[in-house]
Amino acid sequence: MQNTSKLTRLHQDIDQCVQNIRQQQPDWLCGKGCASCCKRLAEIPELTEQEWKLLSQGLAMLAPAKLHEISLEVGKLAQQTTRPVVCPMLDQASGACPVYAQRPVACRTYGFYVQRELGLYCREIETRVAEGHLADVVWGNHDVIDRQLSHQGKSRPLTAWFAESPFAVAAISTD
Repeated sequence: MQNTSKLTRLHQDIDQCVQNIRQQQPDWLCGKGCASCCKRLAEIPELTEQEWKLLSQGLAMLAPAKLHEISLEVGKLAQQTTRPVVCPMLDQASGACPVYAQRPVACRTYGFYVQRELGLYCREIETRVAEGHLADVVWGNHDVIDRQLSHQGKSRPLTAWFAESPFAVAAISTD
């Protein structure tokens, strides 16, 4: 319970940073329908144990057909060796996440938190940064987030968590 509370506080801190940036930059690129980051992941998303528990709650609330679709996408992702990868949760038609409220920290921070030395920005934001348009943005520090996540339990790829879940079994049994 204490880890869940820490995760909730971390989400609140992230949400506050995101809100501050959105208030300073009303035309900020990240929003519903912009799925650029979801379509160009460098790796399979890593989730902590607490993040997986929260995501599982969101998955359990989905319609069976949507959950089956996601299960199939996760299965494909587990076999994929090329990069970039597309998030298996992404609804391609709407560009939205069906488990948005339960999304992992990496999804919550992308576009708003950076590790400058690694150049971790979306391509569109990176272009605006290079042009000097976002010089006044107070970015969140992703190193701080990483330290806080390290206390949320073991971290594993989404595909590994999913493979051991009832969601994967449901997908196999309905084929």
